[in-house]
Amino acid sequence: MDLALLRTFVTVHRAGSFTRAAALLGLSQPAVTSQIRTLERQLGRPLFLRQARGVTPTTIGDELAHKAAPHLDALVEITETGLDDESSLRTLHLAGPPEFTAERALPALTELTGEDGQGFALRASFGNAEETLEGLAAGHHDLAISTARPRGALLTATPLCDEEHVLVASPARAEQTGPGSRGKAVPALEDVPVIEVHESLPFVSRYWASVFDSRPASPGTVIVPDLRAVLACAVAGAGLAVLPRYLCTAALKHGDVVALHEPAVPPLRTYFLVVRTGTLAMPHIARAHEWLLQAASDWC
Repeated sequence: MDLALLRTFVTVHRAGSFTRAAALLGLSQPAVTSQIRTLERQLGRPLFLRQARGVTPTTIGDELAHKAAPHLDALVEITETGLDDESSLRTLHLAGPPEFTAERALPALTELTGEDGQGFALRASFGNAEETLEGLAAGHHDLAISTARPRGALLTATPLCDEEHVLVASPARAEQTGPGSRGKAVPALEDVPVIEVHESLPFVSRYWASVFDSRPASPGTVIVPDLRAVLACAVAGAGLAVLPRYLCTAALKHGDVVALHEPAVPPLRTYFLVVRTGTLAMPHIARAHEWLLQAASDWC
């Protein structure tokens, strides 16, 4: 059996789409369709059920993928290891949310860059969870950090760490809210301006729903698409904000902002480390993946 046909089949099985598999393989969609039909003729069984959006594997298709994929991944690992040249660096393409990637992931991964024979060159791009996962699936990135767990077999996600959210404001703003802000109902916060990353108030709304079982009353007063800018505005006294604790720890310590509320169970958000299924066979991706998981044990 032609290994190229099996490689195409496994890619389609993981991608759930001829179009997406074609992009990953660098082939045209008709070429992918032709290869799958050839393999189906050789086996005498249909491997996929065509649907309006993508394809679904048949029982025989799932069975073949289960048997073939590990061996194809092992061949990729052998090939990648055998072709590694200590005189040149592989490039790792990382994608993730701007703040977490800049503050956490990149400082950790830069320790692996260099010309030591095991290092790699590093390229990073920023985006939201949807953009990041779409780029990873399309082959634009090797490794992604996401706050959403992907669905389907194309991408494999591993929990990286949990992020605690804190309700903060400048000391002057905190005095204006009064002592009631530390209670359950927090009516004193209703008229305080809100600083957020989007008009939908994703961080503040999630905090209010989790802690107060309600919606925030104040609309966003300052909207900036970066949590570091949100922190800067909070320090300047523009209003209250909900921020990841790792991002505002120094500001809390120095008294630039104060926590307005400290619930018994603070809201958490989970980050996932995501790769295309099978690509952990590549040494530079596997090393970065393992390194980040180890580093994350000190972040929580």
